[in-house]
Amino acid sequence: MKRGTILNAELNHAIASMGHGETMIVCDAGFPIPRGAWRIDLAVTKDVPDLDTVLSAIAGDFVAEKVSYADTLPNHNPALLATVKRLFPDAEHAMVTHESILGELASKAKVIVRTGAFDPWGNIVLGSGVDVPRWFDKPGVVAPAYYASKLRK
Repeated sequence: MKRGTILNAELNHAIASMGHGETMIVCDAGFPIPRGAWRIDLAVTKDVPDLDTVLSAIAGDFVAEKVSYADTLPNHNPALLATVKRLFPDAEHAMVTHESILGELASKAKVIVRTGAFDPWGNIVLGSGVDVPRWFDKPGVVAPAYYASKLRK
């Protein structure tokens, strides 16, 4: 049996398939997933699984360089925002319009993971990054300045 926390084979495959700069959306139960998108549907019933559970599992296996969420999240669902910031503390965080998540970002996402969450504005965009300390660990390789803070950890 594999090590790690994620048991879902398709979710493991999606994470392993992500390249630098590609995006994954982890969404609530009501997200309008575009026809033709790679959809991993984990939803069973209300809040099963919830966003915290799914995002926590993904955070353990996925390097998120950038995390985006609706600009309404700070005022309308601060508890979810706190969860996202706790799970992805080293990522760049950006607020975008909810409409852009539902439209443009959803159409460009490599994969969309649907949870059972009944969480208003519960649609989190994860931008794939690299594990900086492991990526730049060969002798003679010099990391760009924008990765310097991640090399010190």
